[in-house]
Amino acid sequence: MEWYLKVLQNYVGFSGRARRKEYWMFTLFSAIIGIVLTILELVVGLRSVLTGIYSLAVLLPSLAVTFRRLHDTGRSGWWILIGLIPIVGSIILLVFSCLDSDSHDNQYGPNPKLFA
Repeated sequence: MEWYLKVLQNYVGFSGRARRKEYWMFTLFSAIIGIVLTILELVVGLRSVLTGIYSLAVLLPSLAVTFRRLHDTGRSGWWILIGLIPIVGSIILLVFSCLDSDSHDNQYGPNPKLFA
């Protein structure tokens, strides 16, 4: 939960680097919250109101942490646009998200693993 809150606190921080753990923990907690809200909507009878609001609320933090994750692998955050290519783009982004950090400082900042 600490990693999820860290991303939300840095919701417009598009500069710097994000470790794999930070990115994937945010993704995991977002998915869990989305599933819980979907179940709640089904039980109450709402039509995607809560999940829509939640998705809009975490849109900017999700983009920011993805940018920082790409920076951590030594790539420009604009590589996120490759995700617009059907299927192949998503696979490429998944691979980039799973890659280890640059072990040294890069143009986007110092290695975040050294400060953890």
